[in-house]
Amino acid sequence: MKKTTIALAVAASIFGAGCAEPVSNDVKVTTKPQNILIAYYSYSGNTKFAAELIQKQTGGDLFEIVPETPYPSDYDACVSQARDEIRSGFKPQLKTQVENFDQYDTIFIGTPNWWSTMAPPVHSFIAGHDFSGKTVIPFVTHGGGGMADCEEDMQKAAVNAKFSKGGAFRGSNIRNSEEAVAKWVNEVISIQMEEVKQ
Repeated sequence: MKKTTIALAVAASIFGAGCAEPVSNDVKVTTKPQNILIAYYSYSGNTKFAAELIQKQTGGDLFEIVPETPYPSDYDACVSQARDEIRSGFKPQLKTQVENFDQYDTIFIGTPNWWSTMAPPVHSFIAGHDFSGKTVIPFVTHGGGGMADCEEDMQKAAVNAKFSKGGAFRGSNIRNSEEAVAKWVNEVISIQMEEVKQ
């Protein structure tokens, strides 16, 4: 990862890096897995890893958001392309589609923090579906920028959705974040269950 310029130094703080294999955890939540979708876009593998941890906790269906044209494998080129797409509001075509989207009422949406917002493929995914009556739970992997504007921008894109508390996890530490992810998942699912009872 190059940091020879200020721009690249900033980019390094808002792009996650690295990937890891899923690890086991005994913590589970009580919910209806057939109604839960975990949709994510992952460039380096960090967001995919977080999505797999969420799937372990909920039993929901995993769905990878895949752009028709992959981003450059060269990190600097990806940073530059992502910046230009975000500035222009570009939403890339997607290679994958969710089957039976209507069956899901709770949708975790995962994205890396790119330039303080969601990655363009995630914007395409949200724009391509009707979220009326659904609960969206954002999750973000980052290189130091936290949630930034990701959750707020998702809310603007999915105007008819109800949003629950989002989670942000540092990409470089995602391998060691299973306990934190489990705690957050249990919290947001508990919030939903309480709201259903009311």
